[in-house]
Amino acid sequence: MNGPAALFDLDGTLTDSRPGIVGSIHAALRSLGHVPDPRMDLTRVIGPPLDEVIAHVLDHYGDTRTAEAITLYRGHYGETGLFDNALYPDIQAALAEFVAAGFTLYVATSKRTLFARRILEHFGISGCFRGIYGSEDGGALDHKPELLGHILRREPIRPPAAVMIGDRRQDIAGAHANGMRAIGVTWGYGDAGELEQAGADALAHAASDLLSVARALVQSGSVR
Repeated sequence: MNGPAALFDLDGTLTDSRPGIVGSIHAALRSLGHVPDPRMDLTRVIGPPLDEVIAHVLDHYGDTRTAEAITLYRGHYGETGLFDNALYPDIQAALAEFVAAGFTLYVATSKRTLFARRILEHFGISGCFRGIYGSEDGGALDHKPELLGHILRREPIRPPAAVMIGDRRQDIAGAHANGMRAIGVTWGYGDAGELEQAGADALAHAASDLLSVARALVQSGSVR
């Protein structure tokens, strides 16, 4: 396979997963004896690896039981939270456009692979992707640089002909660490300032813009 490739983040890029994630964080907090603080905005913590997210949230309560909280979170999320979720507008059409244009598509998410696959199947879009990759037990693939490197070792992707599409700085850093260009999407949980500061090669403000932006990057010069 010598054609272009597009790797998509999941949370904040393909789906608005905030309700289910926040609900599962709150459920874990309650199980640990805390009352969720309504003043704490959890939107901006969505996207990084879960251990970082949970540790940050627990710090607000002076609690260090990160491993226990992660287990509680995943238990709730796997039962109900993962489907408290919605595709962003025009995402399904955008994926079809990428496929029609000859791109091979992948998912690269910090979410557990099992959860990611169930979500994509639930929304009927799993068939758009050649591969669905996420974090696994043990934490070796929790961070985007390692995850994308793992994908490149397993798949016939040429980094100069590939783009990573995501909504947080971790997506940009992971792409650049592996010789790929990165598109920052502004409809997710990171804003344009975060993405520009991280060095995004381009921004997309709507799913309908993604294919044209990706084509331009694949045809352009070297990665930053």
